[in-house]
Order: sequence, then C-alpha cells, then structure tokens
Amino acid sequence: APSGRSAALRARMEERLLAARFRYINQQLYTSTSQEAAQLFQSDPEAFEIYHRGFAQQVGRWPENPVHRIIRYLRRRPASLVVADFGCGDCKIASSVKNKVHSFDLVPLSPLVTVCDMAKVPLAAESVDVAVFCLALMGTNLQEILEEANRVLKQGGTLMVAEVASRFEDIRAFVNAMAQLGFKSVSKDLSSAFFHLLEFAKTGPPRRRPAPGLRLRPCLYKRR
Repeated sequence: APSGRSAALRARMEERLLAARFRYINQQLYTSTSQEAAQLFQSDPEAFEIYHRGFAQQVGRWPENPVHRIIRYLRRRPASLVVADFGCGDCKIASSVKNKVHSFDLVPLSPLVTVCDMAKVPLAAESVDVAVFCLALMGTNLQEILEEANRVLKQGGTLMVAEVASRFEDIRAFVNAMAQLGFKSVSKDLSSAFFHLLEFAKTGPPRRRPAPGLRLRPCLYKRR
C-alpha cells in the first residue's frame, strides 16, 4: 500500500536525520571542554537523548558492554565502598550494585543523576573509594577531569577506566601520563577488540604537568 510505503520512507529518513545529528553531537563532545559540553546540553536537552540513543546503538553492536564488567568488578568488592560514576548515562552501575554510588552526568536521564561538569563534581576531597569512567573520557580538558577524580578519591582508592580501544594511540604513554596524575597502573585488560579496561590506584596528588601521552583519539562514527 502506498501509505505504508510512505510511512516506511519517512521512518527511514527520520532515522537518517537522527544518525546525522548523533554524529554531529558526538563530534562536538570530543572537540569541546567538559564545561562547553555542559552548556551545549543545558541549551538543548533533547540533544543529549539523541546522543545517548545513538551511543547505546553503537555499543549494542559489541559482544560485551564494558559497564557489565565494571558492575561485576564492584560486586566482588565490599558493598561498603563509595563509588563515583563520572558520565553515568542511565545509571546502570547505581541500579546494579549495593554500594552508595554518586552518579554524575550532563543531563539527568535518571532521577539518580547529579547534573554537573565532570571537572567540578560536588563531592568533598578524598570522599570516595572507587571512581569510574565507563566510555566517558570525552572533553578536551582530560587532565582537569582526571585531576578531579584524583581529588575526590581516597588515598589508595581505585580508578576504573573503560574506553574504546581505537582511541588509544599509545597505551604505555597513556599509563605513564596517568602516573604523573597520581595514578599507578594496577591491571590492564586489553582482551576485547572493542574496549580496553584499565585499573589504577591513587598514589597521591597529581605531580607535574602530564606527558602528551594522556591524549585519546576522538571516537568518530562513519556514515552508514
């Protein structure tokens, strides 16, 4: 029927527009600071929903979502540990573990989210045991964001980083730069072709300016 065909065509066009908008928003996030990203979503909250939906579709194609690995890790640790989830999205971690989880993001997809810039979270210094960045290290001010994670983590606390594998130019240089930010490498899981899972322990406050190795490539999606 013609009406069915036109509805299908319209749906396909809408899907293409959404995909194009997702790619544009995604590019903005990788080329702006966390503060600029916060302003972008404040002025256009719908943009975050489009971004999150597109992001979920991309990760949905992977054999495993790294957030499930982090949840399994937390379930093996004491439930008394306090967790800070930077860039929490739909709060999968907070809704899957018994721990107290502070969930931070730029837009509240869930009532559990505290809206803030990832470089300025409303937590006291040395108040959390575990900080998590699950596919969330995006701004051009990476150093500032990771220094904030250092600030809120207790001495000896754990930093978990899951990031798209192709974003790492040089994993050794990245780990060396993290050491200058006060994070010692505990373990690296590079077994997935899609993401790397890195565990660090806080050894102290950030030292001197980090090495250029802190760089991560932007994760840009091709037109399909």
